[in-house]
Amino acid sequence: MSSSKPSRDTAASGVVMSDSDHLQQPVERLADQLEVPSLDDRTYRVIRLPNQLEALLVHDPDTDKASAALDVNVGNFSDEDEMPGMAHAVEHLLFMGTKKYPVENAYNVYLSSHSGSSNAYTGATSTNYFFDIAAKPSNGEEPSATNLSPLFGGLDRFAQFFIEPLFLSSTLDRELRAVDSENKKNLQSDQWRLHQLEKSLSNSKHPYCHFSTGNFEVLKTDPESKGIDVRQKFIDFHEKHYSANRMKLCVLGREPLDVLEKWVAELFSGVPNKDLPQNRWETEVPYAKEHLAMQCFAKPVMDSRELNLYFPFLDEEFLYETQPNRYISHLIGHEGPGSIMAYLKSKGWANSLSAGAYQICPGTPGIFDCQIRLTKEGLKHYKEVVKVFFQYVSLLRQTPPQEWIFEEQKGMADVDFKFKQKTPASRFTSKVCAIMQRPLPREWLLSGQSRLRKFDPEAINKGVQLLRPDNFRMTIVSRDFPGGWDQKEQWYGTEYKSEKIPEEFLAEISKALNCTAADRLPALHLPHRNQFIPTKLEVEKKEVERPASAPRVIRNDDVARTWYKKDDTFWVPKANLIVSIKNPSIFASAENSVKSKLFTDLVRDALEEYSYDAELAGLQYNVSLDSRGLFIEVSGYNDKLPVLLEQVLITMRDLEVKDERFEIIKERLTRGYKNCELQQPFTQIGDYVSWLTSEHDYVVEQLVAELPGITADAVRQFHRQTMSQLHIEAYVHGNVYKEDALKLTDMIEKILKPRILAKEEWPIIRSLDFPAGSNFLFQKTLRDPANVNHCIEYYLHIGDKGDRMVRAKTQLLDQIIHEPAFDQLRTKEQLGYVVFSGLRSSATTYGFRFIIQSERTSEYLESRIDSFLVTQTASLESMSDADFESHKRSVIIKRLEKLKNLDQETGRHWAQINNEYYDFESAQRDAAQVKQLTKAEMVEFYSTYIKPTSPTRAKLVVQLIAQGIGPKVTEAEESSNGDTTTIWSNGTEPLLIRNVRDYKARLSVTAGARPVRDLSEFEEIDSKL
Repeated sequence: MSSSKPSRDTAASGVVMSDSDHLQQPVERLADQLEVPSLDDRTYRVIRLPNQLEALLVHDPDTDKASAALDVNVGNFSDEDEMPGMAHAVEHLLFMGTKKYPVENAYNVYLSSHSGSSNAYTGATSTNYFFDIAAKPSNGEEPSATNLSPLFGGLDRFAQFFIEPLFLSSTLDRELRAVDSENKKNLQSDQWRLHQLEKSLSNSKHPYCHFSTGNFEVLKTDPESKGIDVRQKFIDFHEKHYSANRMKLCVLGREPLDVLEKWVAELFSGVPNKDLPQNRWETEVPYAKEHLAMQCFAKPVMDSRELNLYFPFLDEEFLYETQPNRYISHLIGHEGPGSIMAYLKSKGWANSLSAGAYQICPGTPGIFDCQIRLTKEGLKHYKEVVKVFFQYVSLLRQTPPQEWIFEEQKGMADVDFKFKQKTPASRFTSKVCAIMQRPLPREWLLSGQSRLRKFDPEAINKGVQLLRPDNFRMTIVSRDFPGGWDQKEQWYGTEYKSEKIPEEFLAEISKALNCTAADRLPALHLPHRNQFIPTKLEVEKKEVERPASAPRVIRNDDVARTWYKKDDTFWVPKANLIVSIKNPSIFASAENSVKSKLFTDLVRDALEEYSYDAELAGLQYNVSLDSRGLFIEVSGYNDKLPVLLEQVLITMRDLEVKDERFEIIKERLTRGYKNCELQQPFTQIGDYVSWLTSEHDYVVEQLVAELPGITADAVRQFHRQTMSQLHIEAYVHGNVYKEDALKLTDMIEKILKPRILAKEEWPIIRSLDFPAGSNFLFQKTLRDPANVNHCIEYYLHIGDKGDRMVRAKTQLLDQIIHEPAFDQLRTKEQLGYVVFSGLRSSATTYGFRFIIQSERTSEYLESRIDSFLVTQTASLESMSDADFESHKRSVIIKRLEKLKNLDQETGRHWAQINNEYYDFESAQRDAAQVKQLTKAEMVEFYSTYIKPTSPTRAKLVVQLIAQGIGPKVTEAEESSNGDTTTIWSNGTEPLLIRNVRDYKARLSVTAGARPVRDLSEFEEIDSKL
């Protein structure tokens, strides 16, 4: 890549040598004029160290988080066939100590003490490591070469992963168990199962067929039984594949570029350069002739129906200026009039369609994939669906590529890039260093993926020519069709049947592909020009001394309340409009809740064709439910936002519930609810805790019970009833003037014409109040018989969400406990892959929770959390003042972290409007409160609310119990690290919740939210003359 093709890297800038007195050889500067969004205030420099490691340095003068990420050009495609998951295991093991920093969690402890975090992932041809950390030194002043920010220490520890990792034998077993838990977490996930099935059925001579995650058996048990030293294997893998010339680094900080360059040269020049070639696979392809014209029937875990068409496609590695797949997928994936999807929907055959190409690896052609989610009727007619697809391809073959369509795409891509806003620091660095592995001119590192530069009809035609019957594979996913699955996939156990596509069906497909315009379905045609493409993109930017921290109320009457803030921070031609339509009947019963869900689903279904163009033009909408009624959101470029809003409102008002669409939507929702109960246990558990901590809420089994009896007529009647009487609360935020914000609210009122809903009828949201010393237990058996993972949420109730002191102490507790909890319960005890601790807020209360998903029993998991919390008492009491102050500083930095984009600010403001606290400065106030906390206060707080032996502690434990049992449960519990004999208790016996109504009846509820400031303080209402 870049190292072997310097001319490509230095397209316009030439190579400048920077003299570095601390190095034998100078650092090469490859580029410093990158193509950037118009609002980008960062400066950039691409350098190459003498060891050929390439780095992008980013100076961001305003960032409060610094970050670094490094991408190594090696992934699971380089695993040995006998030991799948090697690259992934090495990724895990690199975190476990280096020669310079031998303590296994030294890196994470350092990051945690400076508001930081880290992660990594292993891909097919790359392993990507990243972290973020506070950007300013602890004295709060600007960083420099002498006043070091925590980034320097982070980079120093990070660089050692690639210089001298220890692969500590004491951590090997534990980290391989972590890999094993990660794999077990995915075993019942259809996304993982079906992707691996496609890979397992591919060419065994190409590494695409590899099993990427690995498990304990293949990484430890099997090789050791053959006398293989597995630790040495991982050391050898690192030695063989990790080389400076295969690494791309991205570092972002407040430091000037020269300082960042000096640090990177100093810390990363020690990474050994083995001068390895780029990993490329050019001799074999994933799907050779014998793997094509095949059909595979696969049985999923969830109740889903899919038709997937896969075509070996173009190799677009060097086609970054033209990206022909984007033109083709734009048309095949279109959902507007004339599209495949619009036709399939009109027949009642499909719920959704997506299409696109993805790269496999350097040197190998990509794959074009079309995924269609089928209705029951669609599954019966799947052959017809395939023929419709190929009829549309015949249209593309017979119509030359249209330059106006390309120009529309190119124009929108240019607008999107021009007004691209910042993303969190580690997401940016991780993404960019992965892109650096591509052969892009270095000036285009930020824009190369997103912008289209040249129209290449020839390349588009080449791509279309590959969409043919002898060059594709088809997978049909269904739990009951056709039955008779006679094989099981090796790694996930997916049942399937694979065979040649019958000759007569291939002939029918060929006929569809070769049909003339006269024979083609008249409903299929190219899309029309997109009326939603924004033309007004002006933003009036004013100098603002200090951005407004809160929106203002510009209308407040019996019908509507409008909150408004003109954007004074991000200066993009975008706006967000959120509308909450309050109506108490929507959640009055589980049945009403389901009817509301069906209504919102039907509205979105009716708008699908119309709204697709808006979506392509950067305008999104949503109609769903919030805690008080219906919820509408329209966001994106503000130019055409009112046009979309008007159509959404008219559809909501005039919705015609058609029987055949109702049946399709109802069947989809039935499956959706049932599939909720088959999800990963850790994703289900939060709903049960919310149900058991709030006054009014429903869980999925209550909704499932109501759905069968609901008819189209019942929804029609409910629609009339709910839309007739309501209160509107809206927030308009962005590049919109006050009078326009008022016009939007007027439009809502004029279209919906609701009767007034008296304020006394507005819903009040309250949480349950747990008395001191309470101890509740709720148990539920999980639905999926094949799942072996139990899950526990261990919730400690602390107090009133509006109490500043409760908030500050709980946030500081989270900071102090977070890293030790992960280190003890996940890293050392290996209780499971999913181990989480953190604060949990409800509508009006604040608490703290642990979530663990594991093969161990819930009782055992609870005892380990108790044991951990007891040991933390001593850690807190003996904590040095310096460490305590460092934790406080970490919380303050996190709370005061700047918002990155308009959407984040809208989200923060809406949360305060919706929860009715109106605490728009909560971050600043929480931080000020944390600053004043003393260690003695925290010890007392811990002893009262957290410590297992505290008589005043209030606890709720929810256990989701697996039906399946993992093979190593008892053995693992016996070999656990830590004291497993002592039982810690405050003397109360857990009260088993047998009936939720009775349980709720014995608890009192809190008061509703108390606004921090009276609503009148936010009002800026022009008097009407």
